[in-house]
This record gives sequence, C-alpha cells and structure tokens, in this order.
Amino acid sequence: MFDKISRFSFPTQITFGPGARKLLPEHLSTLGIDKPLIVTDPGIKNTDILTAIEVVLKKSGVPFAVFSEVQANPYEEDVVSALKAFTSSSCDGVIGLGGGSPLDVAKVVPVLAVNDGPLSRYDVSTGGNLQIKGPLPSVITIPTTSGTGSEVGRCSVITSASQGSKFMVCNPLMMPGQAILDPELVVGLPSALTAYTGMDALTHNIEAFTVEDFHPMCDAIALKGIEFVAQYLERAVKNPGDIEARGYMMMAAMMGAVAFQKDLGAAHSLAHALSSVCGMQHGLANALCLVPVMKFNMEISAHKYAEIARCFGIDTSVMTEMEAAGEAVEAVEDLIDRIAIPACLADAGVAESELPLLCDKAFEDSCHQTNPRPCTKGDLMMLYRQAYGKKTR
Repeated sequence: MFDKISRFSFPTQITFGPGARKLLPEHLSTLGIDKPLIVTDPGIKNTDILTAIEVVLKKSGVPFAVFSEVQANPYEEDVVSALKAFTSSSCDGVIGLGGGSPLDVAKVVPVLAVNDGPLSRYDVSTGGNLQIKGPLPSVITIPTTSGTGSEVGRCSVITSASQGSKFMVCNPLMMPGQAILDPELVVGLPSALTAYTGMDALTHNIEAFTVEDFHPMCDAIALKGIEFVAQYLERAVKNPGDIEARGYMMMAAMMGAVAFQKDLGAAHSLAHALSSVCGMQHGLANALCLVPVMKFNMEISAHKYAEIARCFGIDTSVMTEMEAAGEAVEAVEDLIDRIAIPACLADAGVAESELPLLCDKAFEDSCHQTNPRPCTKGDLMMLYRQAYGKKTR
C-alpha cells in the first residue's frame, strides 16, 4: 500500500502516501486558495519539514505567508496573532502544518476571519459554537505527528490564559477541505514524541470505542485503529525510519479522530487539566491516565475491553469477559512500558500539591460526562492519585 498515493474521504478528502505533499498545489487549486497562510510552530520553523512544503509551493509559483509562533497547548493569543498574519498578508486560505497545536489553530483562524471575536465566545460547552457563520476560508492540514487526528476533525482545543483551562470550538464548517498524510514528514519525529503522540491515538480509539453510544461505524474504525497502534507503535518508536509503521500510525491517529465523534471519557478530562495546569504534552498526559481509567471502567466495559484484547493479538477464546478485559489493560500497560513512557505523574514532574487544582479543572471538563462509568469529583481525585503513584483507600 505504500508504493502509491491513495485518495479517500471520510468525509474530509484525504491524500495518503510517501510524497503526498507534492500534490499540495493541486489541492490549493481545487479549493480555490490563491495565497495560503502556513500555520506552524517554532519547532517546525527551521526544519526540513517546512522547507519541503515551501519548495513544493515555490516550484509551482504559489505565493504564501508563514506564521510559526504557535505554542504547545495553544492559547487564544496564538489564534489572534495568526489571524493578524492572515489578514496582513492578504491570504485567502490556511495550511496547518505540524502536530495538533498548529492544526487546531489553523482551523480556528478562518472562524475569526469571518466571525467576531473573542474565540472563547464559540466554546462548545456554552453552545457558542452554534453561532459560527460561514462560509469560512478553506483549510488544508498536513500532520507531522501521529496522535491527535486533528487533520480530519471539526474541533479545536484552545487554552484560555484568563481561565487557566482549555475550551473546545467545534463546528462542521471547521472541517478541513483536504488532509495530506505523508509518512515521509514524520520519520524525523523523536522517539519520545512518537511514543506520546501514539498513546494519544490509542487513547482516542479506546475511549471512543467504550463510550456507550450506538455508533457501529465509529466502533469498527476505533477497533482497527487500536489494532494498528498495537502492531506499529513500538516499531515506529524504535525504528524511526520505518515508513510502513509511520504510515499505519498516521492512519491510527486519523481513525481515532473519526471515531471520537462519539465522544471521549475520563482519561481526557484528566489529561486536559494536566496540559492546561502543568503544560504537559497531551499524549503523555493521556498515557499516564489511561490505565487507571481503564481499570475504573473495567466492570462496566468488560465486553468492550475483551474486544480490545483481541486487537492486541490475545487469544480470548477460553477466557471470561472479565479475564479478557484484564488482559487488555495489561497489554496497554505493557506497551506503555516498552515505549519508555514515564511510570507515573510524579516521574513526569507533577507535584502532589497540584492534584486538588487538577481535580477541579478535570471536573469542569466535559469529557468525563460521557465516560462509561459516571465519575464524581472524588472519583477523579482517586484516578489522579492512582496515576500519581500513590495507593488509594
């Protein structure tokens, strides 16, 4: 499958394969973009990745501008600054290049290009997202990590500095017109970041699958995404130049984002707070919270965890559902250990004194409301303590 470019839609138009970036000018023309703003981050700015995109555009005579100041866990201020670059350069479309942070900013720049600010007025938790009016300038996304799946999503997660928490802006109008998935752009991703983003993809797929909504299409996609992570994440971490592993991890990330239109669960509420309060990389935060949440949900979600065990190649034919569910949790724990994720929140630099504030922020986050097992604020604190490395009563 990696000897040619593949095209499909779900519903975003997707171009996948080594060298897929070379088709960027064609996609710009199709979407009617004459001058795009490339939105990226400082880590990409001086790398061969940005150069590779610039070379493609210059070769085709496409004018463009670059905004490269997106922070990790992007803030509203990043969006405002990117919008200024968009308007001052007379751009008419956006290319999001990078991990989830640049892609999320790229998707909301068009929102503010057409709608009045501030961006927080369009927070999905208040229903403000329904006030977004279109049409919006078109967006092309080019991921350089394999975790968030933001390249095919209709949502952006942004941090409010004033509130010290994250909020989501979601609207079908925000869905990118084209996603370009080129495994050659992720071969240079460091092993640790490969591990973190891969665990983000796994968490998306697992939590989406276990949400108790009827959506068999998303369930099937999530299971295949879990299978891809089980087969290819360790390979991608330990052999960065493995194009096949890189390609399948890009698929797993994208599939997780498609699947989580069902919603997510408590691991994401815990992780969102860790990112906004502690600045922790989102995938790492998910990795540290996923196993405690899986154990918390096991009794209710045993039948689904049994299916997850099979995605890891475990023969569950002679097991009870609970036994198979336990095997699934152990398989996830084992994968985390093999790819050298920190063992607990304490090892990742979180101070125990921060747990109460983290718990407050996690309880405010809406993701735990669709967790298969209802969560009280006390439950979230218990989960934090388990992830921290402390035993609970």
